[in-house]
Amino acid sequence: MSRPYHIILFLLLALSLNAQQVIVKDQDTGSPLANVAVYNSDRSRSTLTNESGVAYLDIFERREKITFDHPRYQQVITTVVRVVKRGRRVYMERKPEELEEVVMSVSRWEQQRKDVPQKLATITAQGIAFNQPQTAADALAQSGKVFVQKSQLGGGSPMIRGFATNRLLITVDGVRMNNAIFRGGNLQNVISIDPFTLRNTEVVFGPGSVIYGSDAIGGVMNFFTKNPRFSYTDSLTVSGQVDYRFSSASEEQTAHVELNLGHQHWASLTSFSLNSFGDLRMGKHGPQEYLRPFRVERIGGEDVLVPNQDNRLQSPTAYTQYNLLQKVFYKPNASWNYEWGIRYSTTTDFPRYDRLIRPQGEGLRSAEWFYGPQQWLMTHTTLTHKAKNAFYRGLKFTAAYQQFVESRNNRDFGETQLFETREKVDALSLNLDLEHKRWERLRLYYGLSYVWNGVASEGNQRNIDTGELSASPSRYPDGSQWQSLAGYMNAEFKWKPNVTVLGGMRYSHVLLKAPFDDRFFDFPFEEAHVNSGAFTASLGLSWLPRADWQLTLNGSTGFRAPNVDDIGKIFDSEPGAVVVPNPDLESEYAYNLDFGVRKNIKDRWVLSASGFYTYLVDALVRRDFTFNGQSEILFQGELSRVQAIQNAAKAFVYGFEFGLEGNWGKHWQWRSNLTYTRGTEEDDDGMESASRHAAPLFGDVHLIWNNERFKSDFFAVYNGAITNENLALSERSKSFLYALDAQGNPYSPSWYTLNWRNQYQFRSGLTLSVAAENITNQRYRPYSSGIAGPGFNLVVGASYRF
Repeated sequence: MSRPYHIILFLLLALSLNAQQVIVKDQDTGSPLANVAVYNSDRSRSTLTNESGVAYLDIFERREKITFDHPRYQQVITTVVRVVKRGRRVYMERKPEELEEVVMSVSRWEQQRKDVPQKLATITAQGIAFNQPQTAADALAQSGKVFVQKSQLGGGSPMIRGFATNRLLITVDGVRMNNAIFRGGNLQNVISIDPFTLRNTEVVFGPGSVIYGSDAIGGVMNFFTKNPRFSYTDSLTVSGQVDYRFSSASEEQTAHVELNLGHQHWASLTSFSLNSFGDLRMGKHGPQEYLRPFRVERIGGEDVLVPNQDNRLQSPTAYTQYNLLQKVFYKPNASWNYEWGIRYSTTTDFPRYDRLIRPQGEGLRSAEWFYGPQQWLMTHTTLTHKAKNAFYRGLKFTAAYQQFVESRNNRDFGETQLFETREKVDALSLNLDLEHKRWERLRLYYGLSYVWNGVASEGNQRNIDTGELSASPSRYPDGSQWQSLAGYMNAEFKWKPNVTVLGGMRYSHVLLKAPFDDRFFDFPFEEAHVNSGAFTASLGLSWLPRADWQLTLNGSTGFRAPNVDDIGKIFDSEPGAVVVPNPDLESEYAYNLDFGVRKNIKDRWVLSASGFYTYLVDALVRRDFTFNGQSEILFQGELSRVQAIQNAAKAFVYGFEFGLEGNWGKHWQWRSNLTYTRGTEEDDDGMESASRHAAPLFGDVHLIWNNERFKSDFFAVYNGAITNENLALSERSKSFLYALDAQGNPYSPSWYTLNWRNQYQFRSGLTLSVAAENITNQRYRPYSSGIAGPGFNLVVGASYRF
């Protein structure tokens, strides 16, 4: 090769080394970001990314600090050397306040939050990473806007606006999680969702039946998991995250790893988490009734009460959980996107602690009471198409299959028979959702949905000494089916630039078939059937009279159709009571009105307040019943009072919710929430009693200091008291769960915790977290819970992104 070619080659090589090209992208979507400012420390040199997210860093020294800055994203501070080592790509995270400006839960499509009349709460991935929740239930509780009940360490049953369990709806990536055996008692299914995999969680307060159908009476919890990130180039990019956490109160050990592979047209995300929990230790200062003075051991073939060496240790409560997520995206062009995902979650056996502290005489009623592994499998395929035609601008079709497996195992103290029931639910769902902007001021959202559930249930009793196995009643009618077919339409109308009207309607038709086995009970019926329709509607208004004011008003209806749990369940609901099937059930309906106000005060304070009133008719509640003319029957060797789920009540729930957020200068923030709820149930005979799922007054207050890499949050969490007079009748019979007042009656006392949480982000991609929870070591038990909260808890976490 001649000398001129050597010179040309050298010059090209030198230019390629100096022309330090970088592409800046959104971390969640992988989309290139335009108009990102890049500058050095004294801003003497700067540049901007172009429409393709590309900037040239030749003007900067290789090792000087440079800042990537965009008003909607968190700053990234790095050097040219580090950018080159990371493949000349910079990923930026949206600011949490920006993520909250767009919501998807009200119509299944993106909407501006200011146009939505319903109250919503948003929990971001950044918030979860800072708060370090052990489960998705804890993530909801840490928002300060959702009350969570726990019957055991492996649990978490949300309460929203006086409703809970099967009157709240859970969705994961738009797929309905509620199934045919979601019960009226406390539900733990939300813990199957791995908080490490969440990119965003939206909670809709109030009925959501127009979009989501049955069960969406008190609210809807929408969990959106992380999406794989594309590289938007011909080359393959590899990124990921590794996490570890330890907490002292439960001796938790948690490990998490995720790997993202991104290409121009396809991307893959793999995630795995392992949680190991020991027995939970309660606090030092509080009611003596919560202590665990003794426990049951099997010694020499006999059940024996032995002293608990540490009466603050809630034994047994330990369990282990595994979570797996795999998602694959394929995007051949700007119009089409194909998504496939699978999630799997399973636990070990975990004790139901509230059943292990039930007294009987001078001892305990149960020697063993535990759930078998709680397993959840979900796989889904979603096809999304963007177009401009006569029928839609956006089309989304989702097909999903889920399988739920759970079991219950209990043995009375001194008995050798272990009663076992095992349930499996197969669930298929199909959703077609469309979006259309017909006119400039009108957007339409409409679609169809179909859900099918099949229930398999079996019962056995096993002699723990001999191993002899024999059949016993199943919890549900084996072979039951539940189906729903529905169509909906929602419309968003920009009446004026500052006035938005949102309204819609839905028709749902529900079919249920439950065959009964008369081997153990002489049922007066062979099958139960439901064949009914439900019409729901909503109409709301969002008005911004000025730039710093927002007023909202919303009216809506919701419904819940009877499911297999309502119609066909057989179980011991409380000491001395058994619930039997009742085939004569109809849907319950809710009528809701809520209003809200939001005020921005000089761009430093934001005050929000909302009030609501919900009227529930034909409420499905558990009441005394007769079975073949008998008010008592023999169940698992005990003469028990007969009860059944019945359309026997009305309910009135009302309350207020307040929030205050403030900023002082660049570093200080204030955040607080307060929720007040009152609920009353009225029987057919006019007798009124407190609603079981109306939470006490609760809230939190946070003082936050935040700079570029360090964040510190000192906060208090508090709950008000529920006196014996205001305690639900069903709760008064569970005195072993509550403290005793001066008259010796059960009640739920008020409590508070003081907490301090800190996080530091190193430039290398390492993040360290340290938190001291319940600093004053309070002994408390949230209302209706069967387990006391953790005492002083040291939480240490580490996360590394690469």
